[in-house]
Amino acid sequence: MTLAFWRGKRVLLTGHTGFKGAWLALWLNRLGAKVTGVSLAPETTPNLFSLAGIQTITDSHICDIRETTTLATLINNAQPEIVFHLAAQALVHASYRDPLMTFATNVQGTANVLNALRTLDSVRAVVAITTDKVYKNLEQPYPYRETDALGGHDPYSASKAAAEIVIASYRDSYLNNKGIAVASARAGNVIGGGDWSADRLIPDAIRAWNAKQPIQIRRPQAIRPWQHVLEPLAGYINLAEQLWQQPTVAGAYNFGPQTHEAATVREVVQLAQGAYGMGQVSWGDGTEGPHEAGWLALEIAKARTVLGVKPLWPLVEAVQRTIQWYRQQHEGADARALCEADIAAYETASESSGAS
Repeated sequence: MTLAFWRGKRVLLTGHTGFKGAWLALWLNRLGAKVTGVSLAPETTPNLFSLAGIQTITDSHICDIRETTTLATLINNAQPEIVFHLAAQALVHASYRDPLMTFATNVQGTANVLNALRTLDSVRAVVAITTDKVYKNLEQPYPYRETDALGGHDPYSASKAAAEIVIASYRDSYLNNKGIAVASARAGNVIGGGDWSADRLIPDAIRAWNAKQPIQIRRPQAIRPWQHVLEPLAGYINLAEQLWQQPTVAGAYNFGPQTHEAATVREVVQLAQGAYGMGQVSWGDGTEGPHEAGWLALEIAKARTVLGVKPLWPLVEAVQRTIQWYRQQHEGADARALCEADIAAYETASESSGAS
């Protein structure tokens, strides 16, 4: 990623009030982009959007992406050159509680965003974010690659797999013909400071441990491709830049840790305990709650070979930085300053490694 490329670029960022969206808004602002944000109001209190003052560095609009006309007007007014589509209903358990809202937001909402771009001449590159859970999970110790079958047991996974089909359809039917390069990004489980969502491992642990309560762990043996939030965001930024410069790289990309870095929930919790310095845990036996995949890992060779993107922070460092962020923020440190310090550290690591 280069300052020269991003300086002054008009960027549309949906989902800028969310955890990943707020981090991405900070990074794009640091790179000199002019960001228009479109999203629902923040869903949690506290939230990173408010604590980091994201509204002060973006042209921020509160809008439900299911509102077709309002959304299209906002996008047309922004005249973006690059689009990052992150807005989504992003929680598995919430999708079980409200499947229709999940499908409407993740499938129809994605179609609404892409459809609004059909009439614009300003757009050159689109990165639409889905999830590592778009793959038909066979519960086998096999890292999924971009050519594997899509599917989804729970409504969240199914809605994101359906969104992948929508993205490909709009790319092939409309946007390619307008010279708009479109890619989808499938990222692993992200951790990092500033996430207060329910039913997420590290936020649940921080809430419990700050209250001197044990965290309840449903499936300690479930394996996921954990990564610090800056890893996929670096991938998205690099992907957008390369779509602009070389539209033929359009397509689907996995962003995650090295395959051997996929870890169990138990391993991540134990690393978090060590970084926190204490913290009780109540271990479940894997039978509580609705169905969730037991084994999930990503093959990231395509991102490495086509884009030159590779993970920089191993799991141990990702967990340590995450817990340190929460501890320092809880003790009064400024959220934006903590984020910017992590971004600066990641940029330094990227320069040292020779990553793009």
